[in-house]
Amino acid sequence: MALLVVRHAQASYGSDDYDRLSPLGWTQAGHLGTWLAHEPHGFARVRVGAMRRHRETFEAIRRAFAEAGHPLPEPEEDADLNEFDHGAVIRAYLVERADADMRARAGSHDPTVVGPMLYAAIHAWAHDELDAVPERWGVFGERVARAGAAAADATGDGPTLVVSSGGVIARLAQQALEVPAARAVDLNLAIRNASINEFSTRHGRLRFGSFNTLPHLAHDRRLWTHF
Repeated sequence: MALLVVRHAQASYGSDDYDRLSPLGWTQAGHLGTWLAHEPHGFARVRVGAMRRHRETFEAIRRAFAEAGHPLPEPEEDADLNEFDHGAVIRAYLVERADADMRARAGSHDPTVVGPMLYAAIHAWAHDELDAVPERWGVFGERVARAGAAAADATGDGPTLVVSSGGVIARLAQQALEVPAARAVDLNLAIRNASINEFSTRHGRLRFGSFNTLPHLAHDRRLWTHF
């Protein structure tokens, strides 16, 4: 394993400030940190997105490493690891593409409603069918590719830990697997909070290892969340 990319733990879904960990998210991140600290990863570099939920997830990981007597390198912030603007994509979809029934249910926080709506919105975005978005799908892909290249370069110093978001990790996996970009939509909606995703580097490019694993939460499926 040369590059381990983790998704942030559960953020405050349904609150006024999504970009912070929920109490459950802090628990997930703590378990993740404890598991990582007791495995012989030997991280030489750490790269973290610039969002609060990224920093808080890393803080919980760092705390667990410190308690285990294994200090981590200082994190290097990379805004290219930031998630795309879900809210903007959904708002554009509701205005430009959604039917009346979808618009009527848009205020729901029920995952059975939000999941299909988010899938439809990202799918439309991935097919360049939305105009009122701050970042086009292709531009997002280019940003993720830069983040992946920077992370790959970091592995020249040894194993590297990255903390990012589901959309970014899904695009990294899609690019590494060299499959159509639309497949990233399926990967994005599948990825769980605080999941572990492994990549390696070969000839300066990322290669796919494993996706969406939760060995640190295997003891309690109630800790498995997507939102």
